[in-house]
Amino acid sequence: MQQSFKLAWRNLWRNRRRTLITLASVFMAVVLAIAIRSFQKGVYGNMIGNAVRFSTGYIQVHAKGYWDDQSINNTFVPGTSLEQALKKEKNISLAVPKLESFALASSGPHTKGVEVIGIAPRKEDSMNNVAGKITQGKYFTNNIGQGILIGDGLAKYLQLKLGDTLVLLGQGYHGTTAAGQYPIQGIFHFPLEQLNNSLVYLYLPDAQALFGAPDRLTSISIMLRQPDDINSTTLFLKHSLDSTREVMQWPAMNKSLVQEIQGDNAGGIIMLGILYMVVAFGVFGTILMMTLERKKEFAVMIAIGMHRVRLTVIIIFETVLIGLLGILSGSLLIFPVLAYLHRHPILLTGATAQTYQQFGIEPIMPASLDPYIFLYQGLTVLGIAIISVVYPLWYINRFRIAETLKQ
Repeated sequence: MQQSFKLAWRNLWRNRRRTLITLASVFMAVVLAIAIRSFQKGVYGNMIGNAVRFSTGYIQVHAKGYWDDQSINNTFVPGTSLEQALKKEKNISLAVPKLESFALASSGPHTKGVEVIGIAPRKEDSMNNVAGKITQGKYFTNNIGQGILIGDGLAKYLQLKLGDTLVLLGQGYHGTTAAGQYPIQGIFHFPLEQLNNSLVYLYLPDAQALFGAPDRLTSISIMLRQPDDINSTTLFLKHSLDSTREVMQWPAMNKSLVQEIQGDNAGGIIMLGILYMVVAFGVFGTILMMTLERKKEFAVMIAIGMHRVRLTVIIIFETVLIGLLGILSGSLLIFPVLAYLHRHPILLTGATAQTYQQFGIEPIMPASLDPYIFLYQGLTVLGIAIISVVYPLWYINRFRIAETLKQ
């Protein structure tokens, strides 16, 4: 077997041109397959990351029934059992309390409905880096809210600037009147226009005072150290909390996003299948060419005493080696490109960016570095190469030596 492997390796480089042509077809197949799947997974990851960081977290704890009726009346007071459960579960990296409701924001001549979120500054900043998105003014410091934070789109619409006063009017807990005026402490810019145009942040105690809901929360968003272990963490929280609390995972709270990803993923798999068909024909064509060129070589080798079985093993080794070389070289070439695009995603512009933002998705196209992408695409291309060797094997075991030598 070892000698057959050595012969296969030497055969590859005896005719470098033929080998490089076959190698190039496998190489291009790997590069294209990995790149396409990496961008697909990267976009899906970005969509999920937006939903998790800017909205629900991987897991959310709220009062039972709140998700179906997101009213300020369906709030809850976090008890000691909840706090202990959050501290006990090691997979929880961050638990972010929020009080969310709606109000009318007025600057005098202009009024607009906005979403008001009361936040714990340090935890909220750890979750989605609000401080890094402040373009004017400053973020809340030391868990103290000196004013209000608003998006630049809302500031432009209401014709407000730093230091101006924003009036909020709404309905508080159990029908109380929610009214307050706050100096604009900071103006932020998110990559999602929807947030810039309709979101304001208050320090959590200020929001609780505004809505007449002291110590009450609408939800606690939970970030995980290992998102793949979300099911075990959810099960632990459900067993630790009483029946007045509800624990939901991000897919259940973002059903439209999940459906969109599933639909797009199905289309992506179809496109990838078409690519594999093209690749398969290309690889098969090069191997067919290689077989026809080597007919006399095969006949001579068998004529001088080599068994057809051993020749078959050598051809299999040759094909596997070409496949592995193509996969390794393609992966090594595409990896640094994808690593760069992972850190510096492609920025989308124009109509495409507007479409992304309408769905609440950051208009970027990052690449994913999930190792399974490289593994699965590499194995698929290797499988195509191995299947393509069927014809040479069939030919070796059927051709007639005398007739082939006469040609």
